[in-house]
Amino acid sequence: MSQQIIVYTDYVCPFCLLAEEAIVQATDGMDVEIRWRPFELRPAPVPTLKVEDPYLPKIWQDSVYPMAKKLGVPITLPNISPQPRTDKAFEVFAMAEEQGLGHAYSMAALKAFFQQERDIGDPEVLADIGESVGLERQAVLDALAEGRYREQHQAAQRHAVEEALIQSVPTLVIDGEVIQGVPDPAALKRFLLERA
Repeated sequence: MSQQIIVYTDYVCPFCLLAEEAIVQATDGMDVEIRWRPFELRPAPVPTLKVEDPYLPKIWQDSVYPMAKKLGVPITLPNISPQPRTDKAFEVFAMAEEQGLGHAYSMAALKAFFQQERDIGDPEVLADIGESVGLERQAVLDALAEGRYREQHQAAQRHAVEEALIQSVPTLVIDGEVIQGVPDPAALKRFLLERA
């Protein structure tokens, strides 16, 4: 029977891209379904982070780059300032999830931001990302313009905050057990095998 890993994520969190690689390494050869769930770290009106402030370069130097090197993940601190809000990106995620493309879309959004330095707050960029995983480009633009998935995303964000009590990303939930941060692949594999 397939195991399920629920991953609460924000597309502007580099650790979420790194967590994906840790999960891939840990689950190699296993029957595991990964389900992504939104958790905006800085929903409006909370200000988003700026690259020129000392916080981002320091955390990247001290934590992100060393972990990325260890996991073998190419990643760059995007020179987009202030960082984009992710509510629109998550509206497109809701659309992708309906079509069984949620995982592919989440990966494409993370890679667009952290490997291609694309502004994932821009509807045109989101339409490109959607199209790259199989969504119809104009349908993405229309859905964003009409706010077709806005309430669905807001409900998902409320769930993350009020019911799942998520406080940071990535947060993994496996069989009701909560793992915060990027898991060690070997430790995660042991954890999954114990529950298989």
